[in-house]
Amino acid sequence: MSFSTRFPRMVGWLVAAVLLVVEIAIISPQQLPVELYKLSLISLAAVVAYWLDRALFPYARPDSYLEFDWRSGSAEPALDADYRVVAGYELVFAAAMLRRALIVFGVVVGVALGL
Repeated sequence: MSFSTRFPRMVGWLVAAVLLVVEIAIISPQQLPVELYKLSLISLAAVVAYWLDRALFPYARPDSYLEFDWRSGSAEPALDADYRVVAGYELVFAAAMLRRALIVFGVVVGVALGL
């Protein structure tokens, strides 16, 4: 069994965000509470949008189109899909994923524009 020394996903963006916060703290420290306020509103909007999608479409959750429950883990061979979509439901699965993404996008942008 070999262990990968690859960094976790999006670690570069995390480093960039931390550097920007440090830069704001140096240049204009009075803006840190405003930044925290805006970030928490955007995060809350994303959570609300996710639950809004679940409430509006309770029988069309994207994970309901998978062959097996993703919470039980995957034993797929290497270079294969971790969680297969039920045959014939690939477009429905894609539509459910896009629907959720669009709802989250709309709510987050709406909240961000209201700031």
